[in-house]
Amino acid sequence: MEIALVVVVVAFALAFDYTNGFHDAANAIATSVSTRALTPRRALLMAAAFNLLGALLGTEVAKTIGSGIIDLSAETGIAATKGLIMVLAAVIGAICWNLITWWKGLPSSSSHALIGALTGVGVVAGVTVHWKVILDKVVIPMVASPLVGFTLAFLLMVGLLWAFRNANPHKVTRRFRIAQTVSAAAMALGHGLQDAQKTMGVIVLALVAGGFHQGTDIPLWVKIAAASAISLGTYSGGWRIMRTLGRKVIELDPARGFVAETVAASVLYTTAFAFHAPISTTHTITSSIMGVGATKRMSAVRWGVAGNIAVAWVLTIPAAATVAGLVYALLAWISGV
Repeated sequence: MEIALVVVVVAFALAFDYTNGFHDAANAIATSVSTRALTPRRALLMAAAFNLLGALLGTEVAKTIGSGIIDLSAETGIAATKGLIMVLAAVIGAICWNLITWWKGLPSSSSHALIGALTGVGVVAGVTVHWKVILDKVVIPMVASPLVGFTLAFLLMVGLLWAFRNANPHKVTRRFRIAQTVSAAAMALGHGLQDAQKTMGVIVLALVAGGFHQGTDIPLWVKIAAASAISLGTYSGGWRIMRTLGRKVIELDPARGFVAETVAASVLYTTAFAFHAPISTTHTITSSIMGVGATKRMSAVRWGVAGNIAVAWVLTIPAAATVAGLVYALLAWISGV
């Protein structure tokens, strides 16, 4: 029973990873495509490759997801079947929210959908939820990262505008269009570093719950499977959300696209390596785009669209938690755990 459940959970976790890839592909390449620095297909190929590489660069975020939100190790006394059903319900809840926001073209956070789903399942199942970890490594970074992204992007863009105030506009545009290739690659690397690790953590959580793994170390096959799934998802594209980020929030030029991507990637690396915090790549790049847009004039940012995005951000954790909790209740009733 447990072996079959583990296989099912791993399959659903990789499916979530795939949806994360096409849902969040826009994070890495929307700005580069909208400024014509890269063609869509070339941008997706590059993003998929760097997602794969980034996914293999670290495991600290995966460990936070694998044991920091809820603990399903044998020491907790939770039956293997119950633990596996909990993880399955959480993954299904996160997938549902990803598909809903993708359909609506809203760049919500796959990371927060997964964290919210795990939290909701933990509450409904009556197991220990590590609220302090959620506060320190989810809620605070969730608020801080968009503010940091917006502020740094605004300040860096102001500095660049001053530094290149007397330069030939056509030459500057051409050079920044080339530079955007590098910044988009950096963003894709950061997306892989952050988001693929979350699926690794979920798979390890399932292995621990089923009694097939101990500790928080990430097996190599889990790293490769999660990295491959998110890369395939990224290559399949996320055109609905790409249009929202690339054109609907603000019309970007290459310089602003470069700054937004550079700032967002820097925030992703810092939080992953220094704080082991699973932050949202979506929140970070979106706020950075708003920051560079505000240097034109505040009215240049389409705040109505930004408001719709913000609503999706706020709803993500409770909505995913609710869906996952309901799925768990249903599965628990069917299985009799």
